[in-house]
Amino acid sequence: MQILPMQERHLDDLARLEQICFSQPWSRASLLEEIENPTAVFLVAEEDDHILGYAGMHVVCREGYIDNIAVFPEARRKGVARQLINSLIERLREQQGVFLTLEVRPSNAAAVSLYRSLGFQEAGRRPRFYTAPTEDALLMTFTLGNQ
Repeated sequence: MQILPMQERHLDDLARLEQICFSQPWSRASLLEEIENPTAVFLVAEEDDHILGYAGMHVVCREGYIDNIAVFPEARRKGVARQLINSLIERLREQQGVFLTLEVRPSNAAAVSLYRSLGFQEAGRRPRFYTAPTEDALLMTFTLGNQ
């Protein structure tokens, strides 16, 4: 598996992955905008020219905010998301980042467990953050100075 920067050739598959994974998916056009965004770091996991998943964050003032992490169903539970997140952490470390944060549905037990295993800690909740269905967001943060 390779982790590489998101490129335009990935966008059709990533837009399809967004449709599979999220109730409010990003469009191909939205993903395309991130390729040229200087604050964006979007990475793709690929194996034999087959996209397994992707993750993206924005970095502002040395603070990282994960926007999306998505893995195709057939590639789940194989370490893809873990490798993508570790790659984001490394990219943030290269920028002398201070922390990395994300929102996750509390009902997404697999994701919450993964984030905790990587060193993310619960930092709070955002009430009614998600729709379809309505659910709070669990805010989780990884502090780079401690690792």
